[in-house]
Amino acid sequence: MNVLSCSINTLKGLYDISGVEVGQHFYWKIGGFQVHGQVLITSWVVIAILLGSATIAVRNPQTIPTGSQNLFEYVLEFIRDVSKTQIGEEYGPWVPFIGTLFLFIFVSNWSGALLPWKIIQLPHGELAAPTNDINTTVALALLTSVAYFYAGLSKRGLGYFGKYIQPTPILLPINILEDFTKPLSLSFRLFGNILADELVVVVLVSLVPSVVPIPVMFLGLFTSGIQALIFATLAAAYIGESMEGHH
Repeated sequence: MNVLSCSINTLKGLYDISGVEVGQHFYWKIGGFQVHGQVLITSWVVIAILLGSATIAVRNPQTIPTGSQNLFEYVLEFIRDVSKTQIGEEYGPWVPFIGTLFLFIFVSNWSGALLPWKIIQLPHGELAAPTNDINTTVALALLTSVAYFYAGLSKRGLGYFGKYIQPTPILLPINILEDFTKPLSLSFRLFGNILADELVVVVLVSLVPSVVPIPVMFLGLFTSGIQALIFATLAAAYIGESMEGHH
């Protein structure tokens, strides 16, 4: 009962985190639900960029790739390598999921530094990178949790739950809590790093001439890419772990 109570409290805490607000927000009412309108707007922009880039890259494929097709194939090969390294030989079906996570987070992070969101005026709040909102990172983390539970159950059936009593039943509470803390760590890591990076740039721009923060902005671009890679790598590692049945 204590384990069940802790698990329920952890889930409730994760739900409460989705209501965390930093600054003002522009809200929409959709079907009785209140949603962050600026997050949907910037997410749609990121999705449009990804779809547009993919369409341009593959609209006229060549046997010997050049230009955007070459870049597209390099990114695909990179994602396949990450998936294979973390998941193993059965990585194939998971490449689209891992690739989608990586590309969405990567473009979202970079959009916060490269796109002039601030010039678009909203009734309340302001536009920023989608990953600058805890709701986005929690949603991505929960998708990852659903994915590795599905991977484990589809590969091992009910035997998947045997991992909770390995290597000894004494660790049952810890093993159960681990599955609930994974999305917490994923969401907070991504949200915290992106929010901190944008806040540092804003503070520097307000305190010093505009040329000085440029090195920090370049550093932010680098760390944003690293955060996307970390999230995708951990997601693939969790999926591989659930399929193999060991930690």
